Amino acid sequence: MIMSTLYQAPEHEFEAQPGLPEPLPSNEQIIWQGSPDLKAFAMHAFHIHWFAMYFGVMVLLKGIAVSQSVGGWSQEWPGFIWALGLSIAALVLIGLLAYWSVNTTMYTLTNRRLVMRIGIVLTITFNLPLKRLAQAGVHIYKDGSADIPIRLNPEDKIPYLHLWPHARAWKLAHPEPMIRCVPDGKHVASLFADAWASANQVDLNQRESSPLNGNPAKSTNHAYGSDMALVKVGQSSL
Repeated sequence: MIMSTLYQAPEHEFEAQPGLPEPLPSNEQIIWQGSPDLKAFAMHAFHIHWFAMYFGVMVLLKGIAVSQSVGGWSQEWPGFIWALGLSIAALVLIGLLAYWSVNTTMYTLTNRRLVMRIGIVLTITFNLPLKRLAQAGVHIYKDGSADIPIRLNPEDKIPYLHLWPHARAWKLAHPEPMIRCVPDGKHVASLFADAWASANQVDLNQRESSPLNGNPAKSTNHAYGSDMALVKVGQSSL
């Protein structure tokens, strides 16, 4: 069963271990812990570069309108300053949201589960047992960071708004949790696949043909098992 633990701890000072609301059992070990890369997260989760372009165009158009107005800059400059100030404030707010989100996020992969500690004001911890994960993908960006979307079993469902922005876009009917913009994403995806395979006793004897090693798979049923196809869902040029 997928479980979530809600608790308010902005600085996470009451965690038993970083990223974990309680101590791990003696038979469970941490394989990997990490957080999103701030720059990649701001670009790919909050799309700050597109917002910057949008507000830049709006300010430019406002400047052109002021230049062509009857009063000119001598009379219309307050309107331009107001538009510029709002644009800068909006971009700063988006950047702060990205920073706070990264600062409060911790992904923990153990030999039994994936733990996602997310949330800015109200922290939510999702415990995702590896045996209940159906499929995963990896989207590697040009800087080496990656998104790893995870498909849950049909009977398990987490509300999209509880996951956002740690969710695959547009998967609203059956939301998919996503490890977002982690550095060295190819390595993390490989660790994730190995952990799942070990927990589910799947043989990785064909691992060399995995798309994680640069060889795209024609089918989702390959070395990681028919129920856990770790396939590359995209390669970004950004």
